[in-house]
Amino acid sequence: MEGLAGVAIGDARIPMAEDQDRRAAELRLVRAAQDGDLSAFERLYRDNERKVFGLCFRLSSDPALAEELTQEVFVRAWRKLKSFRGESAFSSWLYPLTVNVARSERRSRQRRTARIVATEDPVSLERTPVAPAPEAGFDLEKAMAALPPGARAVFVLHDVEGRTHEEIAALLKLATGTSKAQLFRARRLLREALGS
Repeated sequence: MEGLAGVAIGDARIPMAEDQDRRAAELRLVRAAQDGDLSAFERLYRDNERKVFGLCFRLSSDPALAEELTQEVFVRAWRKLKSFRGESAFSSWLYPLTVNVARSERRSRQRRTARIVATEDPVSLERTPVAPAPEAGFDLEKAMAALPPGARAVFVLHDVEGRTHEEIAALLKLATGTSKAQLFRARRLLREALGS
């Protein structure tokens, strides 16, 4: 086992692939996929699908929508694969693509919803919506789903994904101060929703 990176557990040494080796193998897969090898892209999909789905789910709070968004991310990744230069990990390249797909879907959903106006009950257009009463056992997922989209995105990227405000500002194309304000808002709303 000489020359292999590994971890010692008791008297046994468990070999681990070095990060450089994983990156090199991943880059070979990307290059093959860029040359049209569908099986190489399928492997990249399998290696990254769970992470992409997890981020889509946290940004949308809807498992069915997260599944659709995940598929859309990989369709776009296939189309844009030639632009991947290999300067970072493939998952790092997928990350902003995933955030952009989720944000784009949210904007288009908001536009569609804004165009739908029920005219059968014109009085309903004048009523202000009543906030639902907090229910017993209100959990974090439900509370996150109730956050305004901008605050939820910043909360997920910062508190769940561990991104810095500078990274969030670049990903979401907003000022660093706005990212901080959205995080403050999200945390306040979550505390209120969770009753703490």
